[in-house]
Amino acid sequence: MSYYSHLECHQCGEKYDKTIVHSYCKKCTQPLIAKYSLHPGITKEIIRKERSDMWRYADLLPIEDESNIVTLGEGWTPMLELKKTAAASGVSVLYMKEEGLNPTGSFKARGIGMAVSKAQELGIKTFCIPTAGNAGSALAAYVAAIDGEAFIYMPEATPRVFQLDCEVMGARVTKINGTIRDAGLAMASDNANGQWWDITTLKEPFRLEGKKTMGYEIAEQLNWSLPDIIIYPTGGGTGLIGIWKAFQEMLEMGWVTHIPTKMVAVQTVGCNPVVKAFEAGQGFCDLCENPEETIANGLRVPKAFGDRLIMKTIYESKGIALDVSEEEMKTAIYDFGKSEGIFLSPEGAAVYSGFNKLVQSGFIGPKDKVVLINTGSPYKYVENL
Repeated sequence: MSYYSHLECHQCGEKYDKTIVHSYCKKCTQPLIAKYSLHPGITKEIIRKERSDMWRYADLLPIEDESNIVTLGEGWTPMLELKKTAAASGVSVLYMKEEGLNPTGSFKARGIGMAVSKAQELGIKTFCIPTAGNAGSALAAYVAAIDGEAFIYMPEATPRVFQLDCEVMGARVTKINGTIRDAGLAMASDNANGQWWDITTLKEPFRLEGKKTMGYEIAEQLNWSLPDIIIYPTGGGTGLIGIWKAFQEMLEMGWVTHIPTKMVAVQTVGCNPVVKAFEAGQGFCDLCENPEETIANGLRVPKAFGDRLIMKTIYESKGIALDVSEEEMKTAIYDFGKSEGIFLSPEGAAVYSGFNKLVQSGFIGPKDKVVLINTGSPYKYVENL
């Protein structure tokens, strides 16, 4: 049984009926959040141990009729203990959550799998999305699985493999000169009459619920002892917000007694609106004008729709935001590969570079338990590298 109760605007608190299709809050143009009727009497017995995918947490997700679940095997990815890197950096415990092993090669499978499942429950079959690559691949796959239609808008600079990925699954791809923001504007223009369900990051409430399952998995895989620091590569920021949301829900149910975790956002020097907002102490991000090209396509987001939620998560968790250069990412890929035998995605390399900087600055101490998030497979980025 799902404990899902309603949707709520994170900004003004307006409640929305869960049985009606909603995108974002019409009063303040902010994301809607799925809310649940949670209390300390809900025990971990509700976890479906027989499932080795994200649907083991089905009761804490918004799907009410499980026949609507569309799954390609997303979630329950490994937590790899990085003993060599931990020893070399003087950190007590270091893990990497390997999200590149999800369907279509990235953590986007969680959010899109959830959104498409919920859309199916609400009777929606036609979708559109602007993407830097991985979200488009995931949408094309899950929409193919329900015999729906997907309209995908991607910047010209996106590696060709992502376009091929989408076309193989039967999606219609439009390439746009510019950033993911430009792709989103072109898509909005073509979708002016709203004939397609727009699942742009946080412009609908359910991708966040798929991403939050990373938080439940991290907790369960660490035997319900939350890490001190989680480092996350932040473009649209849904995973950062989602992991924190999962931890808050666990606290409500008494699955954890406190949350020691500091959430760290990593961006690139050439597109760092979150870092600039953090340094200025702002609760929102300014638009990053003329973001530079980067090998980490997923981080070239000039302004996230959920910027206020990203900043709120960083401040609430006493976290930090920092940026890394292209050179640092490239070096990190080779250093980490030689040391751990793992080929990182550029976004994962940004996280590893950020980790090294935070060890040097003393933000990460020798007793800290740290989790790095590698969000996708490196193999789709080979032409970037």
